[in-house]
Amino acid sequence: MSYFNRLLLQCRSGFEKEAAAEITDQCAAEGIYGYCTLNIGDGYLLFNIQQVDDAERAIQALDFHNLIFVRQWMVCGDLLSLEQGDRISQIQGSLDQFPVCSDLWAEYADTTDGRELATFSRKFSSALSQKLRQNKKLEKRTKRDSLRMFLFVLSGTEMYLGYAPLNNSAPWPQGIPRLKFPKSAPSRSTLKLEEAWHWFIPKQEWDRRLPFSGKAVDLGAAPGGWTWQLVQRSMFVTAVDNGPMNDDLMESGQVKHVQEDAYRYQPPEPVQLMVCDVVDKPVKTASMAVDWVKNGWCNEAIFNLKLPMKQRYQEVITCLNLIAEQFMQAGLAYELSAKHLYHDREEITCHLRLL
Repeated sequence: MSYFNRLLLQCRSGFEKEAAAEITDQCAAEGIYGYCTLNIGDGYLLFNIQQVDDAERAIQALDFHNLIFVRQWMVCGDLLSLEQGDRISQIQGSLDQFPVCSDLWAEYADTTDGRELATFSRKFSSALSQKLRQNKKLEKRTKRDSLRMFLFVLSGTEMYLGYAPLNNSAPWPQGIPRLKFPKSAPSRSTLKLEEAWHWFIPKQEWDRRLPFSGKAVDLGAAPGGWTWQLVQRSMFVTAVDNGPMNDDLMESGQVKHVQEDAYRYQPPEPVQLMVCDVVDKPVKTASMAVDWVKNGWCNEAIFNLKLPMKQRYQEVITCLNLIAEQFMQAGLAYELSAKHLYHDREEITCHLRLL
């Protein structure tokens, strides 16, 4: 059996089953089969693959950016159980079959216990990186499809060693962009929209797709967490909500408050962007987003689907299939992406636009 016989997948704590269902379906579509081992609340899981080399094939064949519940992934082998002492030498001794990588990230589960390993992981990976560069196991990135080495740390003596392509994995450690909550924002939900831009819109395209003086609609806007982000982009926003908006936002001169049901509102003219964080049935929100994009009311839409307590993965698939069917029936080419963002809770964030 290949040394690399499993995928290690990170996710939000409590969503291990959803990540397991997703990776099982995605791999099966490529003719790759295995089984998951997980504990609810661990923040990670393993997809164990029996066929030789299929773990490596999976991480090349699947598009990481199409995974919804998986924050970060890597190909790995068995759990390393290290003895206290020279742990770096012990890890070096397990690298015979390991490909040359460009750099090393040490990660840990995004849980209370996992975060206690942050300082150790940082210091240990720094020392290990120096040794690996001396031994030519880490070399400067020379091409776009370079590999990154990962240490997934469970304790000071237990960790998984693996790798993933730089261009087919999360661009941030643990798949979490480090965003700072702006004190002037009216709610913490503001970070959901900022994170969504990082995931769904290449930064070099922000000025074109989130333009200065552009127009946007925020459905279910109150008190204005998402509207605040749009105002910071110097966009003019129609904030649709029967509830009150933040006073400072209204004084900006960039916000028009429309007190109306978010699902009934139609813009008098097309806008660049529609955003929606309404708490309602996910199928209802998905259908509404289709109408906005298909009818040309907006160039693109970012919206959250609030998930039920049970059968969350099945509900996501139902919503995505609904969107696909609507555009196929209309004969329109579209782009749809979805992600369970770090700042999301019982929801996923979707991005939709015509091609």
